[in-house]
Amino acid sequence: MFDMAGTTVRDNNEVLLCFSQACQQEGLITDEKRLNALMGVSKLEVFNILWREALGEGIQQQIIETQAQHSFLAFRKILEHYYRSNPVVPTDGALEVFEWLRQKDIKVALNTGFYRIVTNIILNKLGWLAGLDSQYVGGVGTIIDFSIASDEVPQGRPEPYMIQKAMGVFGITDPKQVVKVGDTPVDLAEGRNAGCAASLGVVNGTHSRAELEVLDNDGLLGSISELPDWLEHHLMISSNTYHTRPEGYPQ
Repeated sequence: MFDMAGTTVRDNNEVLLCFSQACQQEGLITDEKRLNALMGVSKLEVFNILWREALGEGIQQQIIETQAQHSFLAFRKILEHYYRSNPVVPTDGALEVFEWLRQKDIKVALNTGFYRIVTNIILNKLGWLAGLDSQYVGGVGTIIDFSIASDEVPQGRPEPYMIQKAMGVFGITDPKQVVKVGDTPVDLAEGRNAGCAASLGVVNGTHSRAELEVLDNDGLLGSISELPDWLEHHLMISSNTYHTRPEGYPQ
């Protein structure tokens, strides 16, 4: 289970920029450090958090939710315009890692803090949407095997619902058959909350090694390109063929 922006999709701080523009437009005072700490969280939930912090805990929840919804709509317009108007490219090594995994019959699933409309804009520009069915499940010839967005589950990251839904799609009942890879604190927490075999971070996305190494994790990678080596050394996945692996390891 891979994150998208910053992990498998190159992130040039465009999401942070769009958040900053929306906050400025909505009169919501915050700073980039706080926004970056919330990267990976469902985008509507980000505005709920920010307005709660701005207005204080004594404010009625309905007022906070109304403000958050208005700000989220402003953010959506900015974000969708950005992704429709600018190139979208994979992170270095992402396609090679996908192919390496699929050659070993390991499913490649993507999840994200984005909602479905933006998720599809990005996937379509990358060519990763091609061949997916109406439930965003792939098959022979597709680049990925499954896509899920944060608005398709009760709660986004760090809750485990997106991982659990992906497991259900593939008939996986044991989370120890899943590895989570992302670039934010909520990615790492999501993998841990889902009980995955490993929750890994890449340090060339939105968060640095120094920011991620203080968090609970099973390993930090310089980039997604290091994932095959990590899997070979830690989960006994051969670079050429399958080993006979102990029960509970990813398949």
